Amino acid sequence: MSLNEYHKQFLEHLEIEKNRSLKTIENYDRYIRRFFAFARISSPTAITDEVIREYRLHLNRVKDAHGNTLKKQTQMYHLIALRSFLKYLVKRDVKTLPAERIELGKMPSREVSFLEGAELERLLKAPSGNAIATLRDRAILELLFSTGLRVSELCSLNRDSINLAHDDFSVRGKGDKIRAVFLSATAKDALKQYLAKREDVDAALFIQHKYKPATTVDLRLTPRSIQRMIKKYAAKAGITKEVTPHKLRHSFATDLLYAGADLRSVQALLGHSNITTTQIYTHVTDKGLREVHKKFHGKMRK
Repeated sequence: MSLNEYHKQFLEHLEIEKNRSLKTIENYDRYIRRFFAFARISSPTAITDEVIREYRLHLNRVKDAHGNTLKKQTQMYHLIALRSFLKYLVKRDVKTLPAERIELGKMPSREVSFLEGAELERLLKAPSGNAIATLRDRAILELLFSTGLRVSELCSLNRDSINLAHDDFSVRGKGDKIRAVFLSATAKDALKQYLAKREDVDAALFIQHKYKPATTVDLRLTPRSIQRMIKKYAAKAGITKEVTPHKLRHSFATDLLYAGADLRSVQALLGHSNITTTQIYTHVTDKGLREVHKKFHGKMRK
């Protein structure tokens, strides 16, 4: 069987047996194709230690059109995908390089950026007025901060996804996993005001409002359109740092930790499969260590 056929079957394995998301499969496909293009090999047996060594050097040195090299984290993702492919081949009793021969270095620490309290308050109040698009934007901002939803999760919501008689609803996240999210009073009120003004029958919770309701155009907002909307209101609020939907997700998590929530609970609310993913927020709890030290250290000394 050709290497390309193994590659195709590996992607099908990710989809069917591993139940990976289509986005993950697309990424793995791209990463492995990049390896094939570099290595110019025709069989699994041609994947050797030396090929991997040269490929790692290539990933570390390659530059994009702007002269930027790949981030260490992106390089790591390429190697993780390749290791996964090799593990699949071994499982199929195909002779190739053992996945363990590709050592993964320590993943670089992720820098978490979030909005401070005053910045967050200005952003949430930036959509002013009663125009339907403004009511929609206010509801989106409040919902993102109230729930910690990923922007893709928010875009996929339908009107019947949310029962405003309750303060919680379920969302299908990464890996097709379902989790509960919770509405704050302000988010609930913003949604009520927006939906009360809707006169269309579109199923999507958040839609464009520059078209007539009878149009056949797909009205559902996209992640990109929400990113642009948030950028606009951040500028209006006088926030100079970059503000994205994911930064609101970070703000949701840090707000909980500042208030004393435990990391496991935040993990569940964010929908992280692994606690190590949630640990990027421990810098928030670390800030409180200084106060702990001041309050409790040295009490035994006279």
